[in-house]
Amino acid sequence: MKKYILLFLCLITVSGSFAQMKDFKFKFYGQIRTDLYYNSRANQETVDGLFYMYPLDKNRDEDGNDLNSTPNSNFYTLYSRLGVDVAGPKLGTAKTSAKIEADFRGTGNSFSVVRLRHAYLNLDWDKSALLLGQTWHPLYGEVAPQILNLSMGAPFQPFSRAPQIRYRYKNKNFQLTGAAVWQSQYLSQGPAGKSQEYIKKSCVPEIYIGADYKKGGLLAGVGVELLSLKPRTESIMQEYGIVNGKEQVLATHKYKVDERITTLSYEAHVKYTNKNWFIGAKSVLGSNLTQASGLGGFGIKSINERTGEQKYTPIRFSSSWLNAVYGQKWKPGIFVGYAKNLGTSDTLESEKLYGTGTNLDQLVTAGAELTYNVPHWKFGLEYTLSSAWYGSLKHSNGKIIDTHAVCNNRIVAVAMFMF
Repeated sequence: MKKYILLFLCLITVSGSFAQMKDFKFKFYGQIRTDLYYNSRANQETVDGLFYMYPLDKNRDEDGNDLNSTPNSNFYTLYSRLGVDVAGPKLGTAKTSAKIEADFRGTGNSFSVVRLRHAYLNLDWDKSALLLGQTWHPLYGEVAPQILNLSMGAPFQPFSRAPQIRYRYKNKNFQLTGAAVWQSQYLSQGPAGKSQEYIKKSCVPEIYIGADYKKGGLLAGVGVELLSLKPRTESIMQEYGIVNGKEQVLATHKYKVDERITTLSYEAHVKYTNKNWFIGAKSVLGSNLTQASGLGGFGIKSINERTGEQKYTPIRFSSSWLNAVYGQKWKPGIFVGYAKNLGTSDTLESEKLYGTGTNLDQLVTAGAELTYNVPHWKFGLEYTLSSAWYGSLKHSNGKIIDTHAVCNNRIVAVAMFMF
């Protein structure tokens, strides 16, 4: 009798589950992706070279040999992914939907571990929509290069997926976007390296406001981003003196400090698509966009002699890219990116800079690819040449002078099965 009761309860539970799910529609999807790459030298990169940005400067040994000139290559399947799109029942007059997607990239130096890519819910009232959760950063937006490198054009193209509250309003061909953005996997640089603490203790989310015009295959728009961080909340000051003819630390003092750096960044984007063509471009005037895989950061413009409290100035970078792809089955494409260090608006008090590529004057990348595309399959080969100009810091304006160029040749081969 107990067996029948248990079976009956199970049937009720299953029937109830189906009843609750009858207004839902699920679309499962995924891909198996393999990446084989080769570099002619060491580079600024993550995921053991899969996420490539730019070549590192020369690092001379005692005989004058460049330690960074050693080639490297590897083969990975870390960016294979699984996801599900969910269409749910209406909530009032709003259509509801959700997405959750994961890959196997891992975090930090832990690879082949499940990682959350997208996880959000969306309420759509036709002309307006509210998104809550993690998805592409608004600076990444709807305009991104169609290239094989997994960096998707970074550091020229902002690259980040972030927790956010995003509201969009559409009226005919125009779309307005406003978003409050936080940090999770892609973090700002600062005195403690990459950390979530800077925006957490700021208590002010990153703010983005943008406008787009869409008509046919044309999309064009602009956006502005505000980021406010608290680099430190305490400082440690050491008091030195001469003891037995040697300079030593006599005392250590700790102070609570109130530090903040607030920056504005701007972007403009455009793309045109039709049956055969994709042409896209984006230009970013960035201040401290390290959380979006950008170049730059900030430096110290003044230091309180007693407490050690610091005031900061952003390192500004101008970054632009152009990408053109043609075809349907066989698709050749080209990509060009250029970034320039515009320095700081204030004189720097210290050599200490916080950020990415702070010793770069300019960066140029040019690439060409060819992909073969049929339903559910994609095969491609891409060659990229990157040149980075390094030099010394000019304190009066934060620019890089007395530069020299370093180049990297990169080849990427990709095979993908999509379902």
